[in-house]
Amino acid sequence: MPEKPSILFVCVHNAGRSQMAAGFLTHLAGDQVEVRSAGSVPATEVNPVAVAAMAEIGIDIAAATPKILTADAVATSTLVITMGCGDTCPVFPGIRYEDWKLDDPAGLDVDAVRPIRDAIRAHVETLLNELLPTG
Repeated sequence: MPEKPSILFVCVHNAGRSQMAAGFLTHLAGDQVEVRSAGSVPATEVNPVAVAAMAEIGIDIAAATPKILTADAVATSTLVITMGCGDTCPVFPGIRYEDWKLDDPAGLDVDAVRPIRDAIRAHVETLLNELLPTG
């Protein structure tokens, strides 16, 4: 059996975009994919508006905690997906990288975060179709 893919979502504070992406991938893929997230300058807590936006669609990320991005986390990933962390993300040969251009939900209200959440879901669904093709 092939090794389970390991996906690392990275944004600066690991409080909004990367946490929502990790929540979606965990919800949609279950244990078929290892899901991790981290930030180059992690916040002290997950953005409560991101938590509320995800709760609206039945995904609970309230228990998530922002984590510091480490070189080891990158080196042990199959795919690293960045969301605005720029040059602070370490790059290793042989690791696949993608950059998802998404607005930062920091400081926005839930009405403004919903479209970001929905865009993240679309990205995650596309990724899942690539990682776990059916039939």
